Amino acid sequence: MGEKYDALLARLGDIHNLNRANAVLSWDRETQMPPDGAQARGRQMQTLSRITHEMFTSDETQRLLEEAEREIDGADYDSIPASMVRIVRRDLQEAVKVPAQHVSEFSKLTSDAHHSWIEARANNDFSHFQGDLERIVEMLRQETEYLGYADVPYDALLGKYERAVTTAQVKELFDGHRQELVELVAAIQSVSGRVDDAVLRQHFPQAGQDAFCRKIATAVGYNFRRGRLDVSVHPFSISFSNKDSRITTRFNDIWLSPALFGTLHECGHSMYEQGIPDEISGTMIGRGTSLGVHESQSRTWENLVGRSKGFWVWALPLLKEQFPQQIGDITLEDFYKAINKSTPSFIRVEADEVNYNLHIMLRFEIEQQLIHGQLAVKDVPQAWNTLFEESFGMLPDSNTNGCLQDIHWSMGALGYFSTYALGNLLGAQYYNQAVQDAPSIPSDIENGRFETLLNWQRENLHQHGRKYNADELTRRVTGESMQSKPYVAYLKRKYSEVYGL
Repeated sequence: MGEKYDALLARLGDIHNLNRANAVLSWDRETQMPPDGAQARGRQMQTLSRITHEMFTSDETQRLLEEAEREIDGADYDSIPASMVRIVRRDLQEAVKVPAQHVSEFSKLTSDAHHSWIEARANNDFSHFQGDLERIVEMLRQETEYLGYADVPYDALLGKYERAVTTAQVKELFDGHRQELVELVAAIQSVSGRVDDAVLRQHFPQAGQDAFCRKIATAVGYNFRRGRLDVSVHPFSISFSNKDSRITTRFNDIWLSPALFGTLHECGHSMYEQGIPDEISGTMIGRGTSLGVHESQSRTWENLVGRSKGFWVWALPLLKEQFPQQIGDITLEDFYKAINKSTPSFIRVEADEVNYNLHIMLRFEIEQQLIHGQLAVKDVPQAWNTLFEESFGMLPDSNTNGCLQDIHWSMGALGYFSTYALGNLLGAQYYNQAVQDAPSIPSDIENGRFETLLNWQRENLHQHGRKYNADELTRRVTGESMQSKPYVAYLKRKYSEVYGL
């Protein structure tokens, strides 16, 4: 493009590579690292976090950006150079507000907190994690002051994961479909005996589950030459480049669903990253545009595809080959109903589609209270249980299955959870548009041809990286802003069929 722009890219490339090296350390911590390595690993990640923050916010980076902006002045808004300097300018304006010392200390704190959370979760001992969570909340409150906000402090944290979206907007979206979810849950529970998922709750050896998960991951488009599948406490995906994007899952020997649908979920995330074009991979616009859009991809492959009847027209014969004794006699109709059984559950990642967003709304409420000083960390278990009972009509049987179940607070990722529900909403909007643009998608899925949908995603979503925020992208793809109606309509249509409502 030009000498100044190229110099900026070289500088940003070094920063990006250091960030990705830190990500490798994070992946290793979750999958390979011996437990006693936690303290040293925390120091290593702390150092890299400090160095990258200092490099990015330095006078040198700001000078190179200003020179590049002048050099490409007048470039088309959609072009890679214009998008690059626009997004980097936005990132830099935020990053310079947060002191490097804060970034370094927070990295060390969350590394330590991750392991205290693992132990607390394993032993059902919230007090073991409480001190670290108190310090995380305290530092995040300080960070909201560094970043600034127009309305409420929580906006600053939400904006880290979903740019240009406010707490008020999320609340409006949640309030707009919460009651419909509650009513659908009640309608299903009134005829809950119509669906039986016992077929999924048998002994399924881990080796067989692993083999089948790899088979369907490959079929839907996950490229194992550019990724790998490992096991972790909490399933996740992580990307180091478009040619190295990895996933994890977890297995339950007496329940098929967690590994099966968890793998499809993480495939959706990772295929997004594998679909980033070479020309922007390794740059600051070379990844998913927001966590809500990212989640739309994972929930599409997990639910809109993976829990559809059409998918199992193709996949059920393969599953029967893998587990003939367990499911050899099941019909397509009964299996379809089993994987879509809806019942309130304690665990978010195992929640069905009808109940899932209610889990997110609970966390959204608690996080706001923590950040706005309306709830003390020590009172989180009680607040969680109270809200859970209001939403689901039952009390968690332990903190392990309650407020300790998710990894995100140990990561310091308050503000993140909302994006899961937003992803459900966006997933329905995007899928509807995909089928409108390519009507063969449902029949292609029945025949095990998933490239039609994946290619649509590549063309309309993945190729843009971070050029646009979620609202810009959604309007470009669907002609509308984020909506809840398509998702609710999808749930009502599907579960009316499953339960004969």
